Amino acid sequence: MENVQPIELIYDISSDAWIFNLTPSSSPSSGAANRTPASSYASCSQSPVSQSQAPSTTAEGSSPSATSSPATSPPCLIHVGKSNHAKFCGAVKPMFKACMACFKPRSVSATAESSSPPPKGCGSGRYNSRMSREEREEKIKQAILHCKNSMGAKRRSQEKIFLSCIIFRVSQELNLEDFPFQSAALHLMAQHGSWGGSSDSSSQQDESHQLERHHIEPIYDSFVCPLTKQVMRDPVTIETGQTFEREAIEKWFKECRESGRKPFSPLTLQELKSTDLNPSIALRHTIEEWTARNEAAQLDLARTSLSMGSSEGDILQALNFVLHICQRSKSNKQHVIHKSGVIYLIVDMLKNSSRKVQLKALETLRNMAEEDSKTKEIMAEGDTVRTIVKFLYHEKSREREEAVLLLYELSKSETLCEKIGSINGAIFILVGMTSSKSENLITVSRADKTLDNLAKCEKNVRQMAENGRLQPLLTMLLEGMPETKLSMASLLGDLVLNNDVKVLVAKTVGSSLIDFVKTGDLPTREASLKALNQISSCEASAKVLIEAGILPPLVKNLFAVGFKQHPMQLKEVSATILSNVVNSGYDFSSLIIGPGNQTLVSENNIRELLYLISNTGPAIECKLLQVLVGLTSSPATVLNVVAAIKSSAATISLVQFIEAHQRDLRLAAVKLLHNLSTHMSQELADALCGTAGHLGSLIKIVLENIGIAEEQAAAVGLLANLPELDLGLTRQMLHEDAFLLIISRVKGIRQGAMKGNRFMTPYQEGLVHVLARVTYILAQEAGAVALCREQGVALLFADLLKENGLDNLQIVSAWALENLSRESKRLTRFPELPPPPFCASIFPCFGKAPGMTGLCPVHGGLCSLRETFCLYEGQVIEKLVALLDHTNEKAVEASLAALSTLLDDGVNIEQGVVALNKAEGIRHIFEVLVTNQNENLRKRAVWAVERLLRTEGIAIDVADDANVGTALVDAFQHGDYRTRQIAEHALKHVDRIPNFSGIVPSSDRVG
Repeated sequence: MENVQPIELIYDISSDAWIFNLTPSSSPSSGAANRTPASSYASCSQSPVSQSQAPSTTAEGSSPSATSSPATSPPCLIHVGKSNHAKFCGAVKPMFKACMACFKPRSVSATAESSSPPPKGCGSGRYNSRMSREEREEKIKQAILHCKNSMGAKRRSQEKIFLSCIIFRVSQELNLEDFPFQSAALHLMAQHGSWGGSSDSSSQQDESHQLERHHIEPIYDSFVCPLTKQVMRDPVTIETGQTFEREAIEKWFKECRESGRKPFSPLTLQELKSTDLNPSIALRHTIEEWTARNEAAQLDLARTSLSMGSSEGDILQALNFVLHICQRSKSNKQHVIHKSGVIYLIVDMLKNSSRKVQLKALETLRNMAEEDSKTKEIMAEGDTVRTIVKFLYHEKSREREEAVLLLYELSKSETLCEKIGSINGAIFILVGMTSSKSENLITVSRADKTLDNLAKCEKNVRQMAENGRLQPLLTMLLEGMPETKLSMASLLGDLVLNNDVKVLVAKTVGSSLIDFVKTGDLPTREASLKALNQISSCEASAKVLIEAGILPPLVKNLFAVGFKQHPMQLKEVSATILSNVVNSGYDFSSLIIGPGNQTLVSENNIRELLYLISNTGPAIECKLLQVLVGLTSSPATVLNVVAAIKSSAATISLVQFIEAHQRDLRLAAVKLLHNLSTHMSQELADALCGTAGHLGSLIKIVLENIGIAEEQAAAVGLLANLPELDLGLTRQMLHEDAFLLIISRVKGIRQGAMKGNRFMTPYQEGLVHVLARVTYILAQEAGAVALCREQGVALLFADLLKENGLDNLQIVSAWALENLSRESKRLTRFPELPPPPFCASIFPCFGKAPGMTGLCPVHGGLCSLRETFCLYEGQVIEKLVALLDHTNEKAVEASLAALSTLLDDGVNIEQGVVALNKAEGIRHIFEVLVTNQNENLRKRAVWAVERLLRTEGIAIDVADDANVGTALVDAFQHGDYRTRQIAEHALKHVDRIPNFSGIVPSSDRVG
């Protein structure tokens, strides 16, 4: 007959725990006495195991299995908290009986009668092993099915745990590991909370500590360090034969020494002669084997929880366990990953709907990946990396942080670096995180380090550069292999950079790029020039490159002869870079770029540029013209360029570019001619008029109906700077109806017909200036007078005087009104008087001429602003007087010149004085004399004052004004010959000097 194996459920009062015991009893009297609590797979606190049950360990560290009997197998313990003990007892009883009915014996064992009964309400049962193996298997199968059917939704999780643990333990004791029943029991446990259902909710212990105490196989007392109360990892024995954790006993001895006591045993308090520690190798191996078996079983359970539709709590517990054993040691990690295949299940958890599960899965994967290349290789498969990257876009910061931490670990693998970089948006969001102010410091730091790791892959460096992280590219360009430098330089030339970045790049790699241009092969020079072209387009970065010495190699490349030395496309890039740096505002007048103290504006270099402009293609011509534009924009270098152009007779060749079909080329030419026009206006006027079509092309550019652009503003500025008194040029413009079109355009602008932009003001000022040319030929060209009358030019200029804020418009308009007003005395029509009546010869009283009304008091005839350009009749005097208060002396001078036409010879000066007095202009004219020291303005003021003082009443009023007298004396002493003469007569009018000389001839008007 086979031995009877009792199966009992016992409540232990000392530990407040249920004990499910499968320990065979040798006699009825010893069954209960040998039962003491031990930890189980589902326990959450560690209970002591009696020395009688624990395997003994010798001082030499012999194996416990060598001294322990198989009959002392420890029980399986299921804890139940005090708070729910009563409810648990009442609910479990019927379930336990129903389950264990499958194993009901044929006769009641005496063991049950002699054992201590459990508390009231608890059931018990025994299992009689007198049956065949096939019968046992069938019973186990029935028990499992019964447990499955009992796991209804209304069952409490602790009841389900209890039933699952019964089946699992029974299958273990019956050695049925090779059958599917044990796996089915594991499945039940995983489904119903066996990871933590029996834990005391009030426990505050560390999670990892709790996991360490979850054991399928029970813990032996000899495994536990008496000091730490935890399973030992490095057990050592002291001279008393007691075993401790090495670290704990060493700390104990250290504290003894520090307190001045002799070392003694912490258990027996016996003083020790020696503190030598003997490693318990056999015990350590036994513990390691025991740990491995428990972890393997627990891992099976974790894998089951992760692979089935488990609850959130079960999955989290499973992930916590995997995380725990990964953190224990590297060998554990490798076992988990490479043998269990659990990593694939954890990866699937990233797609779980629970946020907590996702976070824990990310954390677990990170720990698995640490210092484990095999894990990283597995994670490189499929779309795992893509899934992780998606968490970077999560709205919650915790998910982003965990994703970054995991990516940082993965990025330590070069294989995964390329994989991460290939995910669309991964590098973009990581770069954004490094500069984010909303992320925490850990996330920012790890994102930065992740990008540093990803920079090992050249493709990633390209993406980083495109997303604004340039440092990896710059580092490779400085420190990489030649082919890498070439690639990085080429990439740098393709990027679109903001100005601040261009300055940084110029400071970092500018010198290196310039060296490549000097010494590199053709592909390297081409890539370097391309990069320099990119970063030189900012004024600040261009100056950095100039300081780094960019000009000598650029000039050398441009002037090199022969296609092999420098292909034409590289000459074009060199010309572009030169254009960029020249237009930076740097002073090139004294910058040495060649032997013999040559500068960029040395005559030979300008001649070379002019030669290239005439003998290369449009693209290079355009860039070189822009170089000259930059040089002529600086007062320090413009005269050098002008001298070189005159000496090389290049004016006509430059003017010809006005006819170019390429807009950029034409714009560059017009801007250059505009800059030159203030220094060589007559040469340009001759070139425009001397060749058929050039002037017409220029006017066409000015009047293009494409909106106001830079080219139009430059073209009209060029026309405005040409000599005003060039009669041939003005007549040609008149014959081509240029003035008529310009008048129409000015009126359109004033009516708001054209949309304004930054070129509107210079364009409008240029148009008005060009229109004023027509007023300089009124005396010589009748067509000009007719045009001004028909188009109301005087009215237009009078209205422009009111354009406050546009000084140039007011100045030009005042000068034009002066020219127009000067013609009024010639254009005024005097009415024909009727012949005297017949009786006038007999009676003289009838011969008196009839009175005339409506005549201009200043000009004595029929006047109007439109027909005779009369300021008086046009009520323009007040507007001109207002300009005398202008802060711009040029505006004051122009206004005074126009008002002086009312005091000129050929007009009624007395009436002119009256008109000025009515408009309060006399006071302003005296103020101009007193306050302004500009020589031209003083000349005009002295002339006007002398005319005003001819009126006796004004002279009397001013005679006592010391300021006026002082100003006249100063003009008399320091003015030129004519000014001194006029001032002398003015002083005579106020009796400041004797009147011994005649009146100044009327022709001595200030021009």
